[in-house]
Amino acid sequence: MTSILSRAAVAAALFAATPVAAQQAPGGPNARGEYLARIMDCGGCHTGGALAGQPDPRLHLAGSGIGFGIPDLGVFYPPNLTPDRETGIGAWSEADIMRAVRTGERPDGRILAPVMPWHSYAALNDTDARALARYLRSLPPVRNEVPRMVGASETPTAPYLSVVVPGR
Repeated sequence: MTSILSRAAVAAALFAATPVAAQQAPGGPNARGEYLARIMDCGGCHTGGALAGQPDPRLHLAGSGIGFGIPDLGVFYPPNLTPDRETGIGAWSEADIMRAVRTGERPDGRILAPVMPWHSYAALNDTDARALARYLRSLPPVRNEVPRMVGASETPTAPYLSVVVPGR
């Protein structure tokens, strides 16, 4: 019994000392990026049906037809993150994706909607940001045009969730 406990303690100590990247099950060259996309919950907003509790696997990371209504700003629909050149980020470079995720700035200079938690993702190191970008670029392109964002005075053409801003 003592030797089993001793071996378990040694194994636990070795596991705890192993870097997180090495603890992941092998899964190919984009495993780290896929892991990051999962723990960052990219699919929670950017997968069709996910905001209604019914994610559609055919629209994995292909954008959402349900948006976020932000008072005084408008309604923003999570865009298609697949490499489709017309409806997704297929024209974005790896550096463009890394910059958008960490700074909130799109290649065209626009700033991402405030519901995108890029302030938190700014802490991603270069290795992880690159892994995430490579994973997104490795996805099969899915043609899925999401509704266009609308300003605060415009009428949305698709459903949205209202974001409550504290203090208003």
